[in-house]
Amino acid sequence: MRRADRLLQIIQIFRRRGGIVTAGQLADDLEVSVRTIYRDMVALMASGVPITGEASVGYVLDKSYDLPPLMLTIEEVEALVLGAKLVGAFSQDDPQMLLAAGDALAKIEAVLSPERKQQMGQINLITGLPEMVGLGPITLGSLRRTIRNGFKVHIGYEDGKGAISERTIWPMGIGYFGLVRMLIAWCELREDIRVFRLDRIKTFEELQSRAPHTRQKLYRDYIKQEKSKGMRALT
Repeated sequence: MRRADRLLQIIQIFRRRGGIVTAGQLADDLEVSVRTIYRDMVALMASGVPITGEASVGYVLDKSYDLPPLMLTIEEVEALVLGAKLVGAFSQDDPQMLLAAGDALAKIEAVLSPERKQQMGQINLITGLPEMVGLGPITLGSLRRTIRNGFKVHIGYEDGKGAISERTIWPMGIGYFGLVRMLIAWCELREDIRVFRLDRIKTFEELQSRAPHTRQKLYRDYIKQEKSKGMRALT
């Protein structure tokens, strides 16, 4: 994570936690050392962010601290709230995404005008899903990192009849189809794009070799291919 991004995250953590926040708590949330947090706090204070406190006790962000207002219509705010709630409904077994959705909403709320901020607190949108189909040995957070890094993966995959095959694939995206999560990937065995149910992946080994083609090109090809079949809901 870039330092500038981490500094924004620190402000966000203050907003989410409220009250006194210790350097240890910040270090745990951001997965960095306490020493790094100390340096970040010095940088934030030097830039004018109203943070008070001491390293050995904890820090407090002045509640009056605000950023320039973000001009959104109420419909845009409702769309963002609904989107975050849907992400939360789909992410009960994906703590990183669940936290990210909450953080994103808090960041948006922090830069809304007072009127929009009040309206945001009065939005009543409810989402709910039955329990999602499991994930097998994979965590979605680690899978997203693999996709971002462009690494190949070796998997053992069980088909609908219970037969297991060994595949080397190039992951390019995660699909949410109803209650089932899918891994969209180029399959070296089939020499084509395939969609694998995550609950049927029995073994998963990230390889240190990278896919020879960019995942974005493969992903665009897949979307174009599926839309030509009438899958208009794909985005």
